[in-house]
Amino acid sequence: MSDVTRLLSAIEEGDDRAAERLLPLVYQELRKLAASKLSKEMQGHSLQPTMLVHEAYLRLVDVENPQQWNGRGHFFGAAAEAMRRVLVEKARRKRSQKHGGQMQEVELDAGTAAIEDPVEDLLALDEALSRFEQQWPEKSKLIKLRYFAGLTIPAASEAMGISTATAERYWRFGRAWLHSQLTAGE
Repeated sequence: MSDVTRLLSAIEEGDDRAAERLLPLVYQELRKLAASKLSKEMQGHSLQPTMLVHEAYLRLVDVENPQQWNGRGHFFGAAAEAMRRVLVEKARRKRSQKHGGQMQEVELDAGTAAIEDPVEDLLALDEALSRFEQQWPEKSKLIKLRYFAGLTIPAASEAMGISTATAERYWRFGRAWLHSQLTAGE
């Protein structure tokens, strides 16, 4: 059992100090994950990788509401989901009237593969992924691990306990379905 897995188990059991010991072990991996996610965001945004890591980490190791972790892969999958939620919440706040955002109708060229506004792009992806998850929860889990956690096919398949061939099929299907949803109406 790795140190990370032991600490995750201790957090589950309510050990307040375990969360403090876990962060140094996973920080660099979480920071790389956050930097990867933010590189896809609009230039000049105010959220930095360090802030995204801290916000996601606080959600993950809430000692008052301990979560069940089935190991390192599960933890990093949850980290990816927490980062996705932070980014989506930020995009929604930015778009809202209260924060001065404006919804605009955008006409897409035939050659455009995605929505050009990164905020709208992230929100459109989140909405499509939510619809996808309702129909295919297992395939959705793989998409999240690949897209938001940046895991490779072999790492994602291991985290999910499925074969690499199955993970590749899920990935191809999910990408095609999401692409069709994001480009519908072109």
